[in-house]
Amino acid sequence: MPLSTFCQFTPRAAYVGVLPVFLLSVPAAWAQTATPAAPADTLHKVELGEVVVAASRVEESFLQSPVTVEKLGARALRLTPAPTFFDALEGVKGVQVITPSLGFKVLNARGFANTTNVRFVQLVDGIDNQAPHIGGPIGNALGPSDLDIGSVEIVPGTVAALYGLNAINGLANFSTRNPFSSEGLSVQQKTGLNHVADPLVGAQLYSETSVRYAKVLRPRLALKVNGTYSRGYDWIAHDQTELNPNGNATTGLLGADNPAHDPVNSYGNESSNRITFRRGGKTYSVARTGYDEKDVVDYRLQTIKADAALHYKLGRAAELAYTYRLALLDNVYQRSNRFRLQNYRLQQHALQLTGPVVQARAYVTGENTGRSYNLRSAAENLDRNFKPDNAWIDDYGTGYDQAIAKGQTVAQAHAAARTQADAGRYEPGTALFNQKLGELQNINNWDQGAALRVQASLVHAEAQVNVAEALRRGGQTWLPATVDVLAGLDHRTYVIVPDGNYFVNPEPGQDPLGDKLTYGKTGGFVQAGARLWEQKLRLTATLRADKNDYFDLRLNPRFTAVYSPTQRHNFRVSYQSGYRFPSLFEAFSNVNSGQVKRIGGLRVMSSGVFENSYLRSSIDAFNAAVTASVNANTDPTLTPAQKQSRAVEQHKGLLQRNPYTYLRPEQIRSLELGYKAALLPGGRLVLDVDAYYNAYRDFIAQVEAYVPKTLNPDSAAIYLSTRATQNRYRLWTNAQTRVYNYGGSVGLRYELPGGLLAGANATYARLARTESGDGLEDGFNTPRWMYNLSVAHEKLYRQLGFGLSYHWQQHYYSQTFLVSGNVPAYSSLDAQLTYTVPQPQLRVKLGATNGLNQYYTSFLGGPSVGGLYYLALTYTVN
Repeated sequence: MPLSTFCQFTPRAAYVGVLPVFLLSVPAAWAQTATPAAPADTLHKVELGEVVVAASRVEESFLQSPVTVEKLGARALRLTPAPTFFDALEGVKGVQVITPSLGFKVLNARGFANTTNVRFVQLVDGIDNQAPHIGGPIGNALGPSDLDIGSVEIVPGTVAALYGLNAINGLANFSTRNPFSSEGLSVQQKTGLNHVADPLVGAQLYSETSVRYAKVLRPRLALKVNGTYSRGYDWIAHDQTELNPNGNATTGLLGADNPAHDPVNSYGNESSNRITFRRGGKTYSVARTGYDEKDVVDYRLQTIKADAALHYKLGRAAELAYTYRLALLDNVYQRSNRFRLQNYRLQQHALQLTGPVVQARAYVTGENTGRSYNLRSAAENLDRNFKPDNAWIDDYGTGYDQAIAKGQTVAQAHAAARTQADAGRYEPGTALFNQKLGELQNINNWDQGAALRVQASLVHAEAQVNVAEALRRGGQTWLPATVDVLAGLDHRTYVIVPDGNYFVNPEPGQDPLGDKLTYGKTGGFVQAGARLWEQKLRLTATLRADKNDYFDLRLNPRFTAVYSPTQRHNFRVSYQSGYRFPSLFEAFSNVNSGQVKRIGGLRVMSSGVFENSYLRSSIDAFNAAVTASVNANTDPTLTPAQKQSRAVEQHKGLLQRNPYTYLRPEQIRSLELGYKAALLPGGRLVLDVDAYYNAYRDFIAQVEAYVPKTLNPDSAAIYLSTRATQNRYRLWTNAQTRVYNYGGSVGLRYELPGGLLAGANATYARLARTESGDGLEDGFNTPRWMYNLSVAHEKLYRQLGFGLSYHWQQHYYSQTFLVSGNVPAYSSLDAQLTYTVPQPQLRVKLGATNGLNQYYTSFLGGPSVGGLYYLALTYTVN
């Protein structure tokens, strides 16, 4: 079915009542008319008759798509060795997948990936399945099961001109099976093992049970119900790489002797948890001890998701459907910090009308974070709950002095000091530790506890009209069949219940919904196209306009051309721009995290902070220089305070005022070239090549900046040399960088006459360094090279089939707020054997992902991913 256009035009105060009325009042008569359809695309005569809709929002030939689009149909999904269709997307050309958890993966394309990818949109039957406050989807939590998936379309690259919704890096649309054409009962059971040969935990069971039932109740009415329950043990993040190796280099304390030790997956010992300690004329940086991630998280994974849908045929070609989706999650999630999602709930109600002329949908998605919590805050506040920083450093000093008095070395004295200061500290696994951790999980203030308590929702409405088709069906014969005109509108409103920690309402009483925080945007597009030169040349122009609260109107154009000298050879070129508006978190966050307050970048949230703050990077450099000067000063006539004062005066020129300011939308301009061809009769060999060049500006990113607690600028250096006399902020802002990146991909798909399927694809992505790079832009976080190889046969011998796939990606530099560094190259070999019993309809699949069990991490700070070995039984009754 064609995807719909986004039409959310309802005033915020009245959206609940108006949207369903709108959907029922659209001119459905156009969709029901018996007028013959427009002439079919001539490329449908080719045996390779695949049709896609995501690239242009209308049905079109896969070969003639004006931009790169990848499609996985039912056959490809059956043959994949991956345990789920979502896992199989890692083998799609141009797609990068990162794994924050066994419970979900994150899709991205063409660079600038992160664990909360707000630049890539996921749709299910055209419905956005993001978690509202996050601004991106949690994997496939609110998506279809393997039993209900029909096909997947992925557009790598910006599609913002048609979709808006921040789709500047790409879009995936998951199409489900219609109950009118897929009746019956299906049951699937997957049982598997992971953590094989894992020294941290040992082999663990994995289980997933899915049920699908679909029934045509009346000639015009059909029902379907889906349910999935999965349990397992999540991948473990236990990277002990040192993040602060030079924290005490000026005193010669390195490696295990460094009292500011900070491993990647150990929390509570980050920069905000370090204390300045002075002894013997030296200044040391000392960190609290912290806890490993595995100490503060329950890695048991559980997912319950269900959906139910009623479909009603309005006529021969139009259909109205209501769908309800529910997801309950327990797993680990990552953004700037890692979180345990616990009793996390997502719900969605959707009403859709689909037809050849009019398409419309309205939906409401609700999110409740349940008893989720921040792992870093849990670790650092366990330490502080045991003993406040001031008391701990006093005990540390006592232990140090006693060790020095006994003649121990400085390194030994620091070790003894930590032992004394940590005496009685909560030990992981004990009843007291578990009790305190449970208490912190319910304190909704990250300076004291760790709770994540957010209730959010989004309300969305959209409509799309095929204007040309409507005119032709209305008897307007003057419009040629070779001309297409499409128009659409959309509106979305986010609604947040302020919790006093994560979100506050900066303008209470100003919103028609009461004290709730609302954030809305409205947009629309017009697209016109024509086929010229005996339909060998197809030209399309699109113009989109978007108006977001707090921002002026933005225009997004798109121009595409497809030249098809023959039905089998197709050349394409496109130019388009796109905008990304700040997500809820980027715009309105107001959270204390590790004694640093993270605040949204809208003026209403951060007024006065940008103007009066200094860059943390310069403050760190300033304090490092001050410490080095103090430690190098051996003048016996000076007191420690005098040494400190002289060093501050000497190095205050290193301090730099914050040059950044309030948020603006992020923008991309993209040029893409491509060629797609069916090279053998019947379309048995398909070649697809694409190349692109992107220009970004105004990256939405974070900067740390601190405000001295003084109004006298001449005293700023003194106040910024001491943590207690400064207010610390992490601000959402825009990089001053202009970034250019380019790349391309090539894919081959070959079907031998006997039914053997073989595929190969390679993807190249390169960051063409920046103009006036300030280092604030998001990390590119993308391997330069990735490639995938696959071979499969549905019936290699009688009812026995198999599938093999191999994925490799090059090492790359990862830059995030949690950690930066090099991600090693890795490869993964997946395999499956399938046996099908026709009567009863039983399918047995034995499979493995990362079958060689070579543990890898897909991004720094994330978990180590090993092999998953599973057996899947699928039983179907039609």
